[in-house]
Amino acid sequence: MTSQLAKYAGRALSSSRQRLQVPNGWMGSYSSSTALFSTYTPERPPAHAMLSTDEKVKAPPMVYIAGEEMTHYACELFTKEWFEPYFDISAWECYDLSCKNRDATDDQCLHDAVEAGKRIGAIFKEPTITPTAEQKAEMGLTKSFGSPNGAMRRGWNGITISRDTIHIEGIDLGYKNPVLFERHAVGGEYGAGWEEVGKGTLLTTYMPSDGGAPFIVDKRDLTDDHNVVVVYHNPYDNVEPLAHLFFQRCLEGNITPYIVTKKTVFKWQEGFWATMKKVFDENYKEQFESAGLLERSGGDLQHLISDAATMQLIRWTEGGFGMAAHNYDGDMLTDQIAQVHRSPGFITSNLVGKNDDGSLIKEFEASHGTVSDLWNMHLAGKETSLNPLGLVEAMIGAMEHAAVLDAERNPDDEAKVVAQAKIFNYTKTLRTALHNTFRYGQGTRDMSGPSGFTTEDFIKKVGWRLNRYLAAQYEEAPPPKLSEPDLKYRRNYDVDEEEVNKMFVRFDKDKDGFISYEEFTRMLVKLNIAPTKAEAKYEKSPDV
Repeated sequence: MTSQLAKYAGRALSSSRQRLQVPNGWMGSYSSSTALFSTYTPERPPAHAMLSTDEKVKAPPMVYIAGEEMTHYACELFTKEWFEPYFDISAWECYDLSCKNRDATDDQCLHDAVEAGKRIGAIFKEPTITPTAEQKAEMGLTKSFGSPNGAMRRGWNGITISRDTIHIEGIDLGYKNPVLFERHAVGGEYGAGWEEVGKGTLLTTYMPSDGGAPFIVDKRDLTDDHNVVVVYHNPYDNVEPLAHLFFQRCLEGNITPYIVTKKTVFKWQEGFWATMKKVFDENYKEQFESAGLLERSGGDLQHLISDAATMQLIRWTEGGFGMAAHNYDGDMLTDQIAQVHRSPGFITSNLVGKNDDGSLIKEFEASHGTVSDLWNMHLAGKETSLNPLGLVEAMIGAMEHAAVLDAERNPDDEAKVVAQAKIFNYTKTLRTALHNTFRYGQGTRDMSGPSGFTTEDFIKKVGWRLNRYLAAQYEEAPPPKLSEPDLKYRRNYDVDEEEVNKMFVRFDKDKDGFISYEEFTRMLVKLNIAPTKAEAKYEKSPDV
């Protein structure tokens, strides 16, 4: 990591949002940018929300979990290029979860990261490696460490993993409208106990913690010489908070909800559906009906068998729906959503848990891995073109949640609400700069083809655009003045605006959304309408 990220930082306190009047859109919103495709006119935020490199904003406490390979390299680049010029990040706590550091510390670094995440509540995580036996040998590790995700979900009382499609206005990625997904964060096959055994009898016995009489849950005779026995369970205490989170998010996003199980075969999954339906009927059904969000689902919350859900994910490309499912089903179905929506790079992945004080712990990461193939190219000195969109969305989410928690924990600190407003202004502007760079055809090669930008050049281009957008917010609005009515109000107005937009893009040579004086002059010359000096000298004599 950079020098500022590489050290464990102290814990700064922060503030609330209740003592300043902040216009909607500058705090408390996680919505995507809707900037125009051809120009960018900065929406002027309140003065206290503006940022400048002359005075850095004290970023609130956040846990930064570093990974490795290509995604680690890209995160280092954009943190230095985009975030460090505007933020003092000394309150971030950084934990290195690379394989070598996990090995060197005997996984103490993972335990420390989990403890810090529980204490602070806002976490950004880079993709990490769960080493195979081959990678263990290559890296010289003493053992093959398991995925850190299980320890994080347990340590942070994981409720759900929210995975949503990322959208860039004007670019078709797959689903036309947002798709939301809640994946039960605990239980199922991932925490299973198992053993290879021969012939015999398997008993699964339950012993109540209250001292009640034990009883046999399952008994089966194993007649094969070679068997694998597996035991797992699904904790259901947190399905109710998962349901509330899911339905609230669907309402906020104008999304139709669906619940996915295989309960027709796996009878034990009935409890998941029953809890979701009960929460829906008692708390949300009327709101969904009023919003017209149940028309596509037959007027009620609909249950989908997991087999049917896989088919609908391919058919429902208009989007506008959400699904909630068990852990394993959620893992598989969200991978399918990622493929319909171009790639895992266009899907978010946010673990949501609950702290002892009732506040939400949120960990944000990209839904893809460390991108080993590009890392090997980078090590070989070849050009790479990594799309960092998923990583950036995760960083934005973590910073926004850190700002919200910081404000809530310090309701009397007015300076904190200012920092929160600045952070939300920054993240909103960064998202606009990032999306516009793709819209102007200056994206990475997965979006723009062979002529697309390299990893490094793309990050620099977004940084350049971000700096321009933030600086433009300081420009004073011109005083009101009388002007002619908009030409569109003329009865004979018949301008082909699509062609005008094409001309604008044609003459906006540097694709920054503005026509400079030099570009304007070039345009006049090419259109053969530029005034000449000879014309200026010519004076027409009066007609007599």
